[in-house]
Amino acid sequence: MPYLKMTTNLPLDAAQKANLASELSALIAQEIDKPAHYVMIELAGAQALYFAGNDQPAAYLECKSIGLTDLHATTLAASLCRHLTVLLPLTADRIYIEFSNSSAQRWGWNRTTFG
Repeated sequence: MPYLKMTTNLPLDAAQKANLASELSALIAQEIDKPAHYVMIELAGAQALYFAGNDQPAAYLECKSIGLTDLHATTLAASLCRHLTVLLPLTADRIYIEFSNSSAQRWGWNRTTFG
């Protein structure tokens, strides 16, 4: 049920995508205490992304999950930025993250919902 989508203007090769997906999936599962087999990661590299009026390396992330609290968002903001600035040539001030809490009744999987 946790879903993280990252859009960046940086090119990402297959090895980078695999490494990012693995690292971010584990991070999300740990930070919000959800089973790793429910975490979905979507990565889009080499996108036309402009931030603060320029095309310097930047990333936009959407993080959605059932039961995502304000505390989760705060800790994830720090953790995600820390990981991304180590794994990619990004600085934390060039990363935006949108967090969304979803009700269990509004999240479907395997022909039903979690509610």
